[in-house]
Amino acid sequence: MAQIFHHSFNTLSKLSILFAVLAGGGGVAMIMAFERSPMRTNEGVVYEQPVPFSHDHHTAALGIDCRYCHYTVEKTAFANIPPTEVCMNCHKEIWKDSPMLEPVRASFRDNEPIRWNRVHDLPDFVYFDHSIHVAKGVGCASCHGAVNKMPLIARGASLQMRWCLDCHRDPARQVRPPEEVVNMDWVRPAGDPEYGARLVAEAGIEGPRRLTSCSTCHR
Repeated sequence: MAQIFHHSFNTLSKLSILFAVLAGGGGVAMIMAFERSPMRTNEGVVYEQPVPFSHDHHTAALGIDCRYCHYTVEKTAFANIPPTEVCMNCHKEIWKDSPMLEPVRASFRDNEPIRWNRVHDLPDFVYFDHSIHVAKGVGCASCHGAVNKMPLIARGASLQMRWCLDCHRDPARQVRPPEEVVNMDWVRPAGDPEYGARLVAEAGIEGPRRLTSCSTCHR
């Protein structure tokens, strides 16, 4: 019986299989790269707000402590968005007639909260406790970035699961003394490779097995 296919079809079939594998692998790689890109995570994206609040001005220039506005961060899971009353503590005297701050005055006058657009917003199925991170020595900048250098706030990290797990597997790289948590200019001492490990031990931070357990963040 005569051969139906030419011998070259063997090579073509192998090349076709190889191409399909490479195309499939390349497609998966492209999807993964997109999922981790700022285009998807909104990392570095500035959100439009009712009032152009400058963290750079309030923290770096005026020296206002993060906890003055976000006063629940050491006590509760949620780092509160400051109520208008906190803003008006200063702005009833400073820039009290500025057109830019009319939404703040209107909020205070009408007893209606300002509808800020959340920048660091986790999915509802993720449990995150600010107070435990602050107590264990995780600095504000570790998650929120250099807020003191942001004229307008933007997301400082991807906030994706892999990013959280990188820290939970090795918290020694991120922790600092608790009194330095809100210090945006803090620099880790050089020449001491065991510095982070000592802080982890002093803070009683649990090991990677507990920190990477599904129930730690998903409840």
